[in-house]
Amino acid sequence: QVHLVESGGGLVQPGGSLRLSCTASSSIDRLYAMGWYRQAPGKQRELVASISKSGLDYADSVKGRFALSRNIPKNTIDLQMNNLKPEDTAVYYCHAKGSTSRIDYWGQGTQVTVSS
Repeated sequence: QVHLVESGGGLVQPGGSLRLSCTASSSIDRLYAMGWYRQAPGKQRELVASISKSGLDYADSVKGRFALSRNIPKNTIDLQMNNLKPEDTAVYYCHAKGSTSRIDYWGQGTQVTVSS
């Protein structure tokens, strides 16, 4: 079983930056895909950014502001979030899909709040 642990959430003013990290309990090279989803109150969970053999995929609302990267030796993915807006406020969840099992794994979530 793969465990995902997120860190880096918090409170930031509009225009500020945060960097989220997600560390997996196993080699991320053995995962089919990894990425970040978010869920705001009263809304459905939505894809923010993901990386797989197909490449990088970003939500239109974050293109040009967010960047997803992998640190393979540390089994970690990072989401650099710049020029944050109030509408980015949500609980952010790390996600991974097993390469063989295709099982979905989820982190516990980390709160990101953008407010002045």
